[in-house]
Order: sequence, then C-alpha cells, then structure tokens
Amino acid sequence: MVELVSTNDEEIIPTYVWYYYICRREVWLMSHHVKPNEDDKNVEIGRVLHENSYVRNKKEISLPGMKLDVVTTEDGQTVVGEIKKSSRSLKAARMQLLYYLYKLRENKVDAKGRLYFPREKKTLDVNLDSASITEIEDAIHEIRNIIRRPTPPKPEKIRFCRNCAYRELCWS
Repeated sequence: MVELVSTNDEEIIPTYVWYYYICRREVWLMSHHVKPNEDDKNVEIGRVLHENSYVRNKKEISLPGMKLDVVTTEDGQTVVGEIKKSSRSLKAARMQLLYYLYKLRENKVDAKGRLYFPREKKTLDVNLDSASITEIEDAIHEIRNIIRRPTPPKPEKIRFCRNCAYRELCWS
C-alpha cells in the first residue's frame, strides 16, 4: 500500500475539485458539512452504479484524503479509474481524476487515469501533463478561497440545478 505524505492540501478532497467545476456554492456547502439530500434519486443512482460497475477490477482503494474507484495495472503502469454516472460533467470528472493523479505524483506514484461511464459504455484516458498541473494548482487555490469564505457564494441557475441534491437549499 502506498503511504501518502500529509500536505497543506488536507482540507481539499477530490469531491471539492469535482464540484468546483460544476457549482462553487456546492464546494462551500460540502466543505462546511452541509449534507445534501441523501434521498435524492440522483444520489441513489450514483451509489448503485458505483457499487455494481467494474466489479472484476480492484475497487475503492482508500488512501489518505481520497478513495480511488478502480485501480488496475496495464503493461506495468498503474491505472487509476473514476466511475461516473454520465459524461455530461466531463470537465469536472476529468479534473477530479487529474487531482488524484496530481496527489499520487506528489507522493512518487506515477499513474495514468481512466474515466468510466458505464451507462454510456464509454471510457476516456486522462494523463497528467504540465498544463493540467497548472490548472489543478489554480483550482486548489480557488477552492481554498471558497472554503474560507464566511458565507456561501450566491446560488446561480445552471443546467445542473435540476438534478442537484442541494437544490432545496438554493431554490426553496
């Protein structure tokens, strides 16, 4: 098992990176322990999909600050996979996976990434390069700024609101 070195990023979890690219208000709500509606059908769909997809591969490897959905080896190379319900949030999914790769590289683990969209029968390979490292570092900085705010950002109507488990907090 890989042991990760503790860093100043302890308050940043990969889910914050995901939400940063979807809704920054969700980053604040989650980081302040405001729970989403756990009975929301989309939360349940995601949970079931995660539990029943890619069962033959190693699943859910826990490391400090993150849980990797799928970890395999191909031609001697570690491949870290992230399972998502749909590719509608491709940018967010890609950046969350890049954050995993970034944190692993900080700890001397060189890995490739793969996004899995089982309902779409689609995969996408993701590699950490210098441009994505810069983007991840910028996102980490902005996420910290959001978390430190005394109040959440104002809600903004976006295409993801309709399926959001936090929608009642923003629009009721």
